[in-house]
Amino acid sequence: METQEIKLKVNAGSVLTYSWNVLWDKFITLFLVMLVVWVAYIPMSALSGGDHNSFLTSIFGTFGFLYFIFIMSPISYSADFLFLKAIRRQEVDVKRIFDVFNNYLTVVLANLLRIAIIGIGFVFLIIPGIVFACRLVFVPYLVMDKNLDPVKAVEESWRLTRGYGWRIFWMYIVSFFLMIAGLIVLVFGFVIALMWINAAFASLYQAVIQERGEYLIANDEPSAMESESTIIDSNQ
Repeated sequence: METQEIKLKVNAGSVLTYSWNVLWDKFITLFLVMLVVWVAYIPMSALSGGDHNSFLTSIFGTFGFLYFIFIMSPISYSADFLFLKAIRRQEVDVKRIFDVFNNYLTVVLANLLRIAIIGIGFVFLIIPGIVFACRLVFVPYLVMDKNLDPVKAVEESWRLTRGYGWRIFWMYIVSFFLMIAGLIVLVFGFVIALMWINAAFASLYQAVIQERGEYLIANDEPSAMESESTIIDSNQ
């Protein structure tokens, strides 16, 4: 199959514009992907609801954390990958969001490692935590897209984001204000904002690996959810 490169640049304007167009092209499908994530979030929300009894609060908090690590994280990683497929103009099958459990242990360990590194960074005066959060932003995509093990995914995200730290940080700032704007227009606006942010970070990952000339190389290896992928012109 003939492949053409998506036209993306590593800056907020490019990825936000492109992801906005993709979002509306595949709105129903991506909305269903997010709906699965939100439904999966309900039990964790209930567990973290709190209680006047401090003992029960700690028990609920512990179960909530375990639910986040062992259930929410894999589903979230899978949703990130489906958004990436949408960005690449590939077919997105919502049912495949559960295929992530075929690679369950790798995803859980990768997320634990990522959380631990970022958490340690925040302990040291916050700024290192922000740096680590920016440099490890691509871990979910690398685990799902390149089928990397946890350590390799962290190392690769650190390498790929070298030189892009400030642009990634700016994307986080823009995302924060998008969520605020979404809240101003109530539930529907907030839903759109969250979907747009997910699509934007998937676009950012795609833009970086393209700018580094590594997308075709990445496609030679099977992802965690499927064994083939294509590069489609963004104008199609």
